[in-house]
Amino acid sequence: MKIPLRILIVTGKNDYLCRKIISKMGKDQTVLFHSTIFGPIHSRRLGVSLGVNLMPDDGKVCSFDCLYCEAGFNSQGRGTTGLPLREQVYSQLEEKLSEMRANGAPLDVITFSGNGEPTLHPDFPHIIESTLALRDKYYPNAKVSVLTNSTMIFKPEVAEALKKADNNILKLDSAFEETLRLLDRPNSKEFTVEKVIEALRQFEGTGIIQTMILRGSHEGKNVDNTANEEIEALIEAYKKIRPRKIMIYSLDRSTPEENLIKVEKDELMQIGRRIESATDIPVDVN
Repeated sequence: MKIPLRILIVTGKNDYLCRKIISKMGKDQTVLFHSTIFGPIHSRRLGVSLGVNLMPDDGKVCSFDCLYCEAGFNSQGRGTTGLPLREQVYSQLEEKLSEMRANGAPLDVITFSGNGEPTLHPDFPHIIESTLALRDKYYPNAKVSVLTNSTMIFKPEVAEALKKADNNILKLDSAFEETLRLLDRPNSKEFTVEKVIEALRQFEGTGIIQTMILRGSHEGKNVDNTANEEIEALIEAYKKIRPRKIMIYSLDRSTPEENLIKVEKDELMQIGRRIESATDIPVDVN
């Protein structure tokens, strides 16, 4: 009998065990961070990272519904706790940073991620400002990073807040409309590849474009952004955007869509070298 699974976890010692359990339980999995401040954890892309979750701690709120999202599909619901108030974010973050500094704990980055899209929080610009102030007070050498799916960059106040972050990491998984809609499943029909590429150009020289590379299937449809024409289209998009860096990566944890295949490191490295050679933009491969 298949048992639907809903697990709320705290990153830390229990994180690995919980993820191992859910990886064997099928596509009904839901892996959520059940606190506003979580970690620190070791990020394969960013180092020692203290996470900030601006979404509910018992549900998911996102403007995408990605096939590969480790937080599960949006169909799990928004939960009951709502979004944390900006005052709560500030006080909890300060408490954690103060504790870490008192204990001599290292910190490379404060990362906005969690149970959905952080820029959907109505106080996101204010929260970025206060986070930068706390960073300067407790860990002045640490970076502030935001992982965003790029759906809110059309709002000037969100775009300006993102520009203040040290690492403004913006998603672009495909330069083809059909692939993007199949892989990322944006909620809005008005969100298109053409519009987002044009909007991403405002981060020329400062933004970091992050692309998930994978292949597989979903509901009988092929999902593959590794094909030659896909990579060529991405290269042309990167050339238009001119970010300061490109990050490409593949699956690292279990996904709600089970029929996805991780692209191994050797192939990722080849794709990365091809992109870097064609764009003259540094490419990180993870």
